[in-house]
Amino acid sequence: MAKSGRRRDWALADDDAGPGDGEDDPQPAESELAAEIRDRAKRFGRAALDRLPQLSVAIVAGLALCASFPPFGWWYTAIAAFGLLAWVLTRDTTTRAGGFGYGFLFGLAFYLPLLPWISELVGAVPWILLAVLEASFPALFGLAAVAVRRLPGWPFWFAALWAAQEWLKSTVPFGGFPWGVVGFSQADSPLLAIAQLGGAPLLSFAVVLTGFSLAAITFEVAKWWRHNDQNQSAAPPAVVLPGVCISAVLLATALAWPHVRQSGLGAGDDPAITVAAVQGNVPRLGLEFNAQRRAVLDNHVRETLQLSDDVHSGRAPQPMVVIWPENSSDIDPLANPDARDEISAAASTINAPILVGGVVTAPGYRPDNPVSTNSMIVWNPGTGPADRHDKQIVQPFGEYLPWRSFFRHLSEYADRAGYFVPGHGTGVVNAAGVPVGVTTCWEVIFDRAARESVQNGAQLLAVPANNATFDQAMSEQQLAFARLRAVEHDRYVVVAGTTGISAIIAPDGRELAHTAFFEPAYLDMAVRLKTQLTLATRWGPVIQGLLVLLGVAAVIWAILHNGGFVRRRRTTAEDRHRRPDQGADDKGAT
Repeated sequence: MAKSGRRRDWALADDDAGPGDGEDDPQPAESELAAEIRDRAKRFGRAALDRLPQLSVAIVAGLALCASFPPFGWWYTAIAAFGLLAWVLTRDTTTRAGGFGYGFLFGLAFYLPLLPWISELVGAVPWILLAVLEASFPALFGLAAVAVRRLPGWPFWFAALWAAQEWLKSTVPFGGFPWGVVGFSQADSPLLAIAQLGGAPLLSFAVVLTGFSLAAITFEVAKWWRHNDQNQSAAPPAVVLPGVCISAVLLATALAWPHVRQSGLGAGDDPAITVAAVQGNVPRLGLEFNAQRRAVLDNHVRETLQLSDDVHSGRAPQPMVVIWPENSSDIDPLANPDARDEISAAASTINAPILVGGVVTAPGYRPDNPVSTNSMIVWNPGTGPADRHDKQIVQPFGEYLPWRSFFRHLSEYADRAGYFVPGHGTGVVNAAGVPVGVTTCWEVIFDRAARESVQNGAQLLAVPANNATFDQAMSEQQLAFARLRAVEHDRYVVVAGTTGISAIIAPDGRELAHTAFFEPAYLDMAVRLKTQLTLATRWGPVIQGLLVLLGVAAVIWAILHNGGFVRRRRTTAEDRHRRPDQGADDKGAT
């Protein structure tokens, strides 16, 4: 009874409470909120479980695309990646929102393991944010692909959409970020020859088209097989158009490859010269090397003197041109007498002009605005500095910081960004009478840089680079970009890096010689000067523009011919021509 009385006391206390007291009790609201959260979590869990196969395949596809790039370099996994992605995007249960989500997940699985070298410079957060930003472009592709998947020949339209999103990611924001363009994964692929016909954009289109077409054939054969078990009179699978697409890719490769191979073997009457690339190395990896600028310059002078000793002793041929890396003299050699004297002595000793990477004070320099140009300077023996290329495409958030006053409030790394300003010129310098096209480090991933150099008369391409703040994987990826440029423009390419990987590349994309990463070394060998312009050099932007227009046209076609829109138009027309008595009968029947 006492126990019952206590319960009664609690009941009386509740009864005595005023009408407004219960409103102050947050427990019911908290319970409702908790219940809603649990309900949402359960619904999300069920939705994720229902979509687990698609989610898993999208992730595997992104990882497969990443594996096609160095350091793995399994070029064929790029084709498999787009076949897997096609399975996800062509399922009837995949909505447009789902296509966006699966595309975003695919992009994350691709970019996160592709770009960890960025964290070496600025930490993990910017790396992840950049991967998220870049993943938004495959997400847009996924949304558009679902919208056009019911068009005849969807593999072709899918490939055109991918070309459009690669153009977009290479353009915005802040000038774009072409790192991860599919064509750059094909340096060891037999399809690489297509780059000579239309550059990286056409090569990307061909790879993606092959993956989507193989997927379409697989889907159609599987569907025919299932139907054929039930009905022997079922129609054969609709594989003609995907088969034509694959045949077109193979035909283009077969037509381009003989010329590419002959050029790589040195066939023809092109004049030969000997060129050297010097990799002086830096004391250690990391941003701290910028505080050791004199040591970096000394290293490159020392390695050049070693080359000179080998030339004089007959162990190496006399080079006509010597190429140093970007930032081989972070001390301004035009303003600093010590740096000037060292470089002049090295050029006189080797008896050849040196293409020196220097940081040069730009007009408008102030202590609070220390603007500079990232310059490659031809340094002649005896006479000193001559021709010069100022880097025209400077790297945002590295070489300069857009919206500096804003970003410096968000990150402590903001003030580490440089104050470089873009230069202007033809992209060509004259060294010992040789027109050398220069694409300095970051510039090599932009199609327009090497193309403008070759169109302005470059007979040899140089890629001076500074990878000292990154790792070997990044250097290998950048080397793959240079290999594609060699095929695209039918030119020998000399890559010179502070820490490597330096290389001399033939016009068929082969590495004729290369250094190890993070070691002092030089390369010294004969190359040929070439003058012929390829289709990619002449018409590359036009070809890319046509691919982008095809992607946009596919979306417009899908909008105008989607099922709901057509049904609404047809119903309206039928209502307009319906007889009045038929309408009454229908109404009465209803």
